Amino acid sequence: MNDPNGCFLDANGTWHLYYQYNPTATVAGNQHWGHATSQDLYHWENQQIAIFPPNNVSNIFSGSVVVDVNNTSGFFPDQDNGVVAIYTLNTPTKQVQDIAYSYDGGYTFIPYENNPVIDSTSTQFRDPKVIWYEDHWVMVIAYSQDFVIGIYTSTDLKEWTHASNFSHAGLLGLQYECPNMVEVPVNGTDETMYVLTISINPGAPLGGSITEYFPGHFNGTHFTAVDAAARIADFSKDNYAGQFFYGTPAGSDAISIAWASNWQYTQVVPTGSEGWRSAMSLPRRNYLANITRVGWTLVSEPYDLAPVIGEEIGSNDALGNGSLVVDYSDVASNAIYFEVNATGLVGAASTATLNFSALSPVSGESVSGGYFLGGDNAFWLDRGKTRGFDNPFFSDKFSVSQLLDPSGVWNLKGVIDRSIIEVFLDRSTYSATATFFPVQPLTLFSVRAADLPAGAQVSVAVYGLESVWTSQENANGTVLGNVTTSAAAEKRMIYEGSF
Repeated sequence: MNDPNGCFLDANGTWHLYYQYNPTATVAGNQHWGHATSQDLYHWENQQIAIFPPNNVSNIFSGSVVVDVNNTSGFFPDQDNGVVAIYTLNTPTKQVQDIAYSYDGGYTFIPYENNPVIDSTSTQFRDPKVIWYEDHWVMVIAYSQDFVIGIYTSTDLKEWTHASNFSHAGLLGLQYECPNMVEVPVNGTDETMYVLTISINPGAPLGGSITEYFPGHFNGTHFTAVDAAARIADFSKDNYAGQFFYGTPAGSDAISIAWASNWQYTQVVPTGSEGWRSAMSLPRRNYLANITRVGWTLVSEPYDLAPVIGEEIGSNDALGNGSLVVDYSDVASNAIYFEVNATGLVGAASTATLNFSALSPVSGESVSGGYFLGGDNAFWLDRGKTRGFDNPFFSDKFSVSQLLDPSGVWNLKGVIDRSIIEVFLDRSTYSATATFFPVQPLTLFSVRAADLPAGAQVSVAVYGLESVWTSQENANGTVLGNVTTSAAAEKRMIYEGSF
């Protein structure tokens, strides 16, 4: 699987996640829309494939889903919860925008008989994201190799009018993809702003794919960024094509999820031999904060982890210039959550460090990271000491620098599972998502501090995470989804969860 598609929250509190899915192989191609549902964004239930290609030479590419509560489309005269999917139909000669509607809440779809709703002659015109603005629908869509995001409007989801373009902004890479437009709260105020996200692939600064974002203002037809700065959503390499959930309550944090991989190497990662490829990131809650010197920043932190947090397996409330070592080999999921909080860091020497590591005592492999707390407060992340995957584009080290809070308060939290690490720095002002593939499981976690200023206080807590898939696994540890029959063939879904 790859890009998340059509994410929405229905009126009953069920989260719906569709995604790019190949039901016949563990590499991209033969694209359908897979579907899963959840009550908490962590425990997912496999659903039948939601949207099939109309023939064997076309593919269902990325798109979005809306709930047509006012029946603007005319598809739902007797209900206020009709679901409409808007997506790209990729054909050998062009990419066009189709819609399909669902009477049963998004589980099965009927293609609109007058598709496409937006025709084209281009092979690079895709990934519509649709939202509701006051009294009309708004679509953002990529003219990929023209570096243009088109903004369209509609009153009925069937007839669309081009309103404006947002173009040649930020980092260009070699093409734009998967735009999102979302209204997000501004931290500490009752105000909101809009954020336009654009995914780049290929041509990201670190190689392959990445997502950038633009805070700004939207009036229903035109988007204006607050400045010309290029802002990256993730400072590692495995967070792409993030999509925000439609239907979350007005004024609440915007909720998103992304594909935790990179097109430079995703087709050949070693999990293919296990019958699966790729996973989604943690779900995130997002808001804007105006950070000193940096300006508007999209803060992205894990959505409430309570449904999967297990027992505390290690802690130290007074670490100081010391260390904590935690053996998590008994955690069945091989997944942990850790949090480090520090105060009194003002005036830290250039030699001051606070580092963590997840290690395999069997093979010596590790994933590690940490801070040099003096100077520019550089954080580093290293996945290069795992040996299960060798690829020239699988960059091994990442870093970011940031201003230390003048109060000397600092925070780091992260999730490590069998093949993904996600870290969140300084109250989630910065985040990184990185896949890794060890030969042996990582089961020993440590945190170490050195040369911190006198009076600095450091606390550490480590928790096991509960598996969200154990109850659904077969004897081989694989979760098989529902069998879905189409006119072409019987398809079988295979899932791999984060934990």
